[in-house]
Amino acid sequence: MKDTESIVQAAHESPAPTDGHSSGCTMWTAAQVAAITATPGTTLPLLHLDPGARVAGMDLWDMWPVELADGTLASFAGDETLWMVLAAPNPAPGGPDPDERHLIARIHLMAEHHGQWRLLDPVFPDGFTPGAREWSGSAIYDPATARVTVYFTASGRRDEASVTFEQRLFEAEARLDARDGHYTMQDWTGPAESIAPDGAWYLDTRSTGGGVGTIKAFRDPGFFRDPATAREYLFFTASCGRSASAWNGVVGVAERGGADEGWHLQPPVLSADGLNNELERPHMRVMDGRYVLFWSTQGKVFADGGPVGPTGLYGAVADHPKGPFTLLNGTGLIAANPPEAPAQEYSWWVLADGRCNAFADLPGVADPASLAPGEMRRAHFAGYPTRFVRVVVEGDTARII
Repeated sequence: MKDTESIVQAAHESPAPTDGHSSGCTMWTAAQVAAITATPGTTLPLLHLDPGARVAGMDLWDMWPVELADGTLASFAGDETLWMVLAAPNPAPGGPDPDERHLIARIHLMAEHHGQWRLLDPVFPDGFTPGAREWSGSAIYDPATARVTVYFTASGRRDEASVTFEQRLFEAEARLDARDGHYTMQDWTGPAESIAPDGAWYLDTRSTGGGVGTIKAFRDPGFFRDPATAREYLFFTASCGRSASAWNGVVGVAERGGADEGWHLQPPVLSADGLNNELERPHMRVMDGRYVLFWSTQGKVFADGGPVGPTGLYGAVADHPKGPFTLLNGTGLIAANPPEAPAQEYSWWVLADGRCNAFADLPGVADPASLAPGEMRRAHFAGYPTRFVRVVVEGDTARII
């Protein structure tokens, strides 16, 4: 089995291209999705709603760890880890329906110790970010300077008169003070816009409308540093800029030679044009000596009239960070919600050691579409972290344990 050291050695023997050109966009096809079958190795264990796991008065969903640049977890106060999470008051000002949380989301810090979670303060000072709300991203900690770089999505515009779903990618940096389990972030620089859509490879979201599940994307920046070349990448959720389909999700990428350089937009590395609208929260790891691209998607965002995959964690593997990719298990599916609870959890993040978790969404609900918006949906929404499972990648196959 290969490891990171062997991938570095291979790069010296046969260097990967660093000229900014894509190795070719990989298509995720209807035939691959149609071939998905449920197996024990790709079906998540059944969860039950645990009201005691909720944080009183708050909804929690997408989360990601504070990592070192090599992808390993940063550790504080012994072996406590620090995460960031989307959070919103419960109920939201717009009403009790949990979908309203997306309109007021802010990024909070959250500490984890042996599976126990503590919700902490918002990451950014009030009024610091340029959007009407803050959506998902990634975070990198430099122990030498005690500074954290936060890559995040600004959705809408601050003080906008009506709700918009424009999405922009930003980064900001602060010094992290971690003492006795207390965490503060101060001495901020930024925010600076990391990269913008070009309107050709990637659709500009300024003039797009829609709602949850149908809006067009330019969000979810996930940082990755290639151990073979030290080149850095931001993978992100996007929509194809030139598509005749309403289902035109792609995984995009920007690239740079190092932190002192600017990001350079690259062509998409994975496309579901005509198949699926949202390839969310893409992030990359080195596993079994190869590059593994992970993303999440939901059954409800597959194209009408075509095959529908389950809500779950998907992935593809390659010999270079920009592909071309081979869909894991021949279909892309790594881990699906159980059929009896098809929306029990969502928005998975795979750690460098293979551990993986998500947030509990609608556990125990057999037919999410039967829940009327408002109090009924609120009663079943969980809004807290799930326990960890482990993703094992071997060659072109993957399973969970």
